[in-house]
Amino acid sequence: MPSALVFDAYGTLFDVHSVQARCDAFWPGQGARLSQTWRAKQLEYTWQRSLMGRYAPFSAVTLEALEYSCALLGLVAGPMQKNALMDEYRNLAPYPEVRDALARLKGRKLAILTNGSPDMIDPLVKNQGMEKTFDAVLSVDALKVYKPATAVYELAVNRLKLPREDIGFVSSNCWDALGAKSFGFSVYWINRAGAPIDRLGVQPDRIVSGLDELLP
Repeated sequence: MPSALVFDAYGTLFDVHSVQARCDAFWPGQGARLSQTWRAKQLEYTWQRSLMGRYAPFSAVTLEALEYSCALLGLVAGPMQKNALMDEYRNLAPYPEVRDALARLKGRKLAILTNGSPDMIDPLVKNQGMEKTFDAVLSVDALKVYKPATAVYELAVNRLKLPREDIGFVSSNCWDALGAKSFGFSVYWINRAGAPIDRLGVQPDRIVSGLDELLP
């Protein structure tokens, strides 16, 4: 196992669909649809903005994706609902195995590399009591371009001061995992849903169903 591990945050360490309960509280029976649509549009906007050269912080992209998703599903969302749901992203639940797995990986350099802007990811890490878990929390906001742009993965190399060959990258998002593999990291794809591998010309080094399977 590499001497350093770099983790994606959303969908890898933290469950983005833990917002579903709050969505259901506002619009009963619509929580799952809203959560899924919101996440899909959020990612779509990051890719589109990167290609267009029109970067906006992840917090702005997430709000825009929420507004679009509510409009698509015919849900009336006022400032109270929007603020409450955005706040949910600063309190996302970690997946059940995450805390124990990270504790057992101590002794290696651990870092987060995320699309999340500092106003979203820093409160999330703090609210979950993980400030001392990671040697670095790196955001694409420093570069103003989203993953899977090659320059994003270079952030981890520069911060950890290690060659890319000594860094393992962990993500549950296949497109992100393969972006990191294309860059030159050893890659662990967390495939919780049993999905097929994206056809992007590279393969992850290892496929696991949870973070606990990474333990040496």
